[in-house]
Amino acid sequence: MRILLTNDDGVHAPGLKVLEEIARQFSDDIWICAPSEEQSGAGHSLTLTRPVRLHKLGERRFAVTGTPTDAVMMALRTVMPAPPDIILSGVNRGANLGDDITYSGTVSAAIEGALAGIRAIALSQVYAREGMGDDVPFGAARAWGARVLQPLIDAPLAERTLININFPALAPEEVKGIRVVRQGFHDYSRGTVVEGRDPRGYRYFWFGLDPIEHTLDHGTDLEAIEEGYVAVTPLQLDLTHYSTIGILAERFGG
Repeated sequence: MRILLTNDDGVHAPGLKVLEEIARQFSDDIWICAPSEEQSGAGHSLTLTRPVRLHKLGERRFAVTGTPTDAVMMALRTVMPAPPDIILSGVNRGANLGDDITYSGTVSAAIEGALAGIRAIALSQVYAREGMGDDVPFGAARAWGARVLQPLIDAPLAERTLININFPALAPEEVKGIRVVRQGFHDYSRGTVVEGRDPRGYRYFWFGLDPIEHTLDHGTDLEAIEEGYVAVTPLQLDLTHYSTIGILAERFGG
């Protein structure tokens, strides 16, 4: 089985090393193609206004000067001799829960794989507090990663779907199990913007990472993580709101 690994934290990120450890429990045919620098929050963006450069770092290991989407596209179109059987993206430093997935480069790398018809799974490690940098503990992901992936390797999945996995901010022995849940939603009305001045006196702004209010609706990824479970959520790329089609068609005389 050929596996492609990527992420949005950068090719040298600790979480990618954890992901490689997990992937090697399934195969030795491992390829890595990831952004050369951190691309958190890049979403499903594609680099169009400047050239993308590819650097070979080792055997089957490459870095791309672009976004996670760029990295997957380069892997599929330039780097790999044949498409992978599965794409794993992560392990992200931090949660990708609820509607945060729309910002996530980790999830978007998996989206690009799903668009190409390849089984794709995003993995993220929740952590308890901000400011931890590379000290985020990946113990839960390392211990539970293969256990969660095993049933997903050959599970029947519909076209243009992907799987989003989040590991709780707990020691491995404290994780209660695995739940298959739906996507939850946050309350973004209270987000903050931090203002400061650089050494030359110019103003700058930094989006704050304050805790976001959310309602723990039953059966969501947010609830599962809050209660100490690994959250497994199937996602689809068709964003059409079908029940509204008829309503709008009537408005336009259709």
